[in-house]
Amino acid sequence: MNLKQHRYIISGGGTGGHIFPAIAIANELKLMDCNCEILFVGALGKMEMEKVPSAGFKIIGIDIAGFKRKFSLDNFLLPFKVIKSLRAAKKIIKTFNPDMVIGTGGFASGPIMWAASTLNIKTLIQEQNSFPGITNKLLSKKAIRICVAYEGLEKYFNKEKIQLTGNPIRQDIKNIILKKNEGNTFFGLDKHKKTILIIGGSLGARTINIAIEKNIENFKSNNVQIIWQTGKLFYNQANQFEDKANGIRVFEFIKEMDLAYAAADIIVSRAGASSISELCIVGKPCILIPSPNVAEDHQTKNALSLVNKGAALLVNDSECEENIWNTITGLINNQELSQQLSANILKLARPNAVSDIVKTILQLLN
Repeated sequence: MNLKQHRYIISGGGTGGHIFPAIAIANELKLMDCNCEILFVGALGKMEMEKVPSAGFKIIGIDIAGFKRKFSLDNFLLPFKVIKSLRAAKKIIKTFNPDMVIGTGGFASGPIMWAASTLNIKTLIQEQNSFPGITNKLLSKKAIRICVAYEGLEKYFNKEKIQLTGNPIRQDIKNIILKKNEGNTFFGLDKHKKTILIIGGSLGARTINIAIEKNIENFKSNNVQIIWQTGKLFYNQANQFEDKANGIRVFEFIKEMDLAYAAADIIVSRAGASSISELCIVGKPCILIPSPNVAEDHQTKNALSLVNKGAALLVNDSECEENIWNTITGLINNQELSQQLSANILKLARPNAVSDIVKTILQLLN
């Protein structure tokens, strides 16, 4: 018996928080619907145009950009880019003829999801945040299912379309407790010292980077090691502080995140939705520093969903430079609190999110 070959378009990008869930869904589709064909659609010049091909998938870029919150002449060109991108999206859909279009967020997903809905192609939204952006709110009216990671999104989406699945995560970060020694060896760390993992998101976080830079001597003098992902823009400035003898390891981007998570005793992170989903699986004590430069301050809402359950600590971005070192040392010196945070964050983990999303996709098609 010949099985129908399903064809999927997956779109989302701009940051790792939209790209990595999209890639996770694509990988799971290949496992559960092995005869399928997958095409990614992203924004020209954005990181998905590099990350998706390196994961083994084909991607087409369209010329689209988001609205800049600060005054910019680029905003006057946005309507023309939207019209152009919608035309390009319709052409892609008519050529590829997908059975379903899956959007994981970011402005790249807007045109292709909208074009699909106007051409009566089934669409599914994977909403990562506790507070959805305006693009997904608009697209949800035509979507047949909305897979969400947080409870309480009925105030933004049609309750009948919502399915609580959690966010897709990289599968190699499961069971990292078994990789502790491997992580220490990979990063050249002393297993007898405490290790702090600093991650400001895939593009880095200037506030966090400056706070860590100003506390480098505190880390050294207190025998505290750090694995520091700076992002591209801050890497050259931070690289001068690389000190293997004292366990100061600086990276523009960490590909081996499973080993970084495994080596860490405490994690300092932004509060992007995908990051939080991974941190719940990892189960380490976390200090969250929400970015203030996001729509509707949704990272603070994401962070509070953990903090209110005793599953993480929060430091405001504006107070990061002043408070980050004391918060780290307070956690190092309070073993009871560290254990409590670890236990509580593990309770929030949804390790089967990606398989649940793909099962939903296949049920909707069949």
